Amino acid sequence: MKCLAVLGASGHGKVVADVAESCGWKVTFFDDAFPALRLNGVWAVEGDTADLLRKVERFDGAIVAIGHNRTRLEKLALLLNAGLKIETLIHPNASVSRHSVLGSGSVVFAGAVINAFARVGEGCILNTMCSVDHDCVLGDGVHMSPGAHLAGGVVVGKAAWVGIGASVRQLVRIGADSIVGAGAAVIGDVVEGSTVVGVPARDM
Repeated sequence: MKCLAVLGASGHGKVVADVAESCGWKVTFFDDAFPALRLNGVWAVEGDTADLLRKVERFDGAIVAIGHNRTRLEKLALLLNAGLKIETLIHPNASVSRHSVLGSGSVVFAGAVINAFARVGEGCILNTMCSVDHDCVLGDGVHMSPGAHLAGGVVVGKAAWVGIGASVRQLVRIGADSIVGAGAAVIGDVVEGSTVVGVPARDM
């Protein structure tokens, strides 16, 4: 069985590990935030990032399971530079078009749908039951929360976060590092670095 190093042992780490097991991986955790942690659910925690970098030869691949978008991208770059192969994980119960493109380090959870000619960057989170429709473009480090939906042709900038249950109208542009609040209905472009909430979504 192939061995996967998972960096990040929070609750998000648990669900990433579950996806990894569904894809046939044996999981070992590493985490900086909880130095005394030795078990995360049923999975062993062997140490922190430094420990992982000392053991790269033991692993067939690696993934970063950290929810904060910019931190996730920083850690992915660190592991890649250390010679680890960064994996892309797709739950068997996700629907991903063969005409879509997924960047390395991204995770697609159960029930998610990625439609034809969508392009997903590196280190993205495509959470449970979200959907990314045709011709959407997601930058590196984007987080699509559970039940969030993008209509066709939406562009989401680097490290943006689309909250749980949010919906985005077709052809809208969401700027980098912006946040779309839970349940929001986005019908117009979102400025880089801003937070929008409500129906229709407006700046906070």
